[in-house]
Amino acid sequence: MRVAVLGCGYVGLELARTLVADGHDVWGVRRSDDGLAAVEATGAEAVRADVTDADSLGAVPDVDHVVFAASSGGRGADAARTVFVDGLRTAIDRFAARDSPPERLVYTSSTGVYGDHGGDFVDESTPLDPTTDKTRVLAEAERVAREHAAERGIEGTVTRFAGLYGPDRYRLDRYLNGPVTAGYLNMVHRDDAAGVVAYLLETDRARDDTVLVVDDEPVSKHAFADWLADECGVPRPEKRTKEERLDAGDLSAAARRRVLTSKRCSNDHLRELGYSFAYPTYREGYRAAIDAYRADGD
Repeated sequence: MRVAVLGCGYVGLELARTLVADGHDVWGVRRSDDGLAAVEATGAEAVRADVTDADSLGAVPDVDHVVFAASSGGRGADAARTVFVDGLRTAIDRFAARDSPPERLVYTSSTGVYGDHGGDFVDESTPLDPTTDKTRVLAEAERVAREHAAERGIEGTVTRFAGLYGPDRYRLDRYLNGPVTAGYLNMVHRDDAAGVVAYLLETDRARDDTVLVVDDEPVSKHAFADWLADECGVPRPEKRTKEERLDAGDLSAAARRRVLTSKRCSNDHLRELGYSFAYPTYREGYRAAIDAYRADGD
């Protein structure tokens, strides 16, 4: 199998490592020298290109599958649109126009597209109701990945990631130091996020489909913070209600909407597809970070 990973960053690098280890040919696309070096360290071939530059994508060889995992760098809605909508459409058009186009596109989206559901469970059948300009862009990008790709003869899969954590992104201080605002956490370890994409490609599952990528156990932020503090051997952090956080008056409009957004994400469909998690819950996923924290304190 020949795979191009466009935007071979946090999840993409782990995906590249996994696919190379499984004997596949992989090309990782980045723009910077450091990014290209990181791709090479996985064993994949590094290609300098930019998803918003159609000509630069000509450097990527013909492949069977394209994974679009590019990032907008945490910037606002305009930057997100440039990458996730315009860049995705550019990449689809550029690859579809080849004499040997890819069979399939996998686009990595976010559970932010669901909006607020009052703490209820959501799944792939739940209507989308994004509440911020950026999440509205992500919902539009999902339509590009499924509908525009299909129009160009490429089957699209949307993998809708919950909150990513893992090496370099455990963010222990956020929960150990507090205060922690009420709400739910929907999480997936980086290795499982990459593992799901690899699994869907290698088993040829979920073509023309959307798959919610989240672990087995959504958890309240307060319960998670208390568990983490207990495991790390430190006092439990201060807690705040949503009302207390909102009353502080220091949130942007977008941040206020995020505080008010509440949902629990179901992975029933992913489980039905046969995927087995390396880290089924945060308890397994945070163990390495907890052990390191306690070792540093000894």
